[in-house]
Amino acid sequence: MTYRIGLIGARGHVGSELIRLIQDHPNLSLAYVSSREREALLLSDFEPAAPADMRYVNFDPLQAAQEPVDVLVLALPNGLASVWVEAFDVAGSKALIVDLSADFRFDDRWFYGLPELTRKRYAGQRRISNPGCYATAMQLAIAPMRDHLRGPVQCFGVSGFSGAGTAPSDKNNPEKLQANIIPYALTGHIHEREVSEQMQHDVQFMPHVAPHFRGLSITCNMHLRPSVSAQEVNDIYREFYRGEPLIEISAAMPWLSAVAGLPVARLGGFSIGGEGRRLVVVSVLDNLLKGAASQAMQNINLGLGLPETLGVL
Repeated sequence: MTYRIGLIGARGHVGSELIRLIQDHPNLSLAYVSSREREALLLSDFEPAAPADMRYVNFDPLQAAQEPVDVLVLALPNGLASVWVEAFDVAGSKALIVDLSADFRFDDRWFYGLPELTRKRYAGQRRISNPGCYATAMQLAIAPMRDHLRGPVQCFGVSGFSGAGTAPSDKNNPEKLQANIIPYALTGHIHEREVSEQMQHDVQFMPHVAPHFRGLSITCNMHLRPSVSAQEVNDIYREFYRGEPLIEISAAMPWLSAVAGLPVARLGGFSIGGEGRRLVVVSVLDNLLKGAASQAMQNINLGLGLPETLGVL
């Protein structure tokens, strides 16, 4: 069976990855791709993976809600998703909606789609909120040790400038990033709130942008009780993620360059201090894939009852 996908907000980096993944998926096809800036232009002029004769449309929410699709994917900036969801609700659409913004990550009516941690809670919801890229990396690092935590977790993050989107700013300006690293939102970042809520634990997050294009690295500092050994930590992580094909555990220090372009997260570099009461873990992933588009594909598969990694691996 082939499922029809509507994609809203396709001009950005994540939109490009979504188009490629949908085209490579054996059970999905693009019904339409909506972009205000590229209306009527050929997709293939921008996305080599796109169907040769498909053109961008510029649907408003009501128009989109009248199109027969099985899945609606919203790849819009924060704050813009609700009008699209409302239009589909009013139209009585039964489409699965996957939203990549932060708009519904704190809404209990939506399934929070970090499958490795939350799939057991999936009960057929037709609304799925995709986690943030940094939030995914942090939660994957923290979750195995959640019952051992004592005090706040501190996370230092560095991302490539693709995470700053395509709207011009200092954070995605290669000239200003050259030989530079730019800190921003050092308190109160939305991913800090997101992770703290999902982990039910205080997490303090300090993000930075670096000159590379894609990939992010998180260094998590955790204070523990009781004390643990390096071998115990390694065993805890390997057992926690046993059977998870998209999570790699490495005793060596993970490098983000090794996961760029891949749909996986790699955890490792386990460092023990404070007589076994302090643990530092490094988590790396591609912010455009496991941090966004390929995780959305996992959630689409989950919502359609397909194998979770179909079209991802």
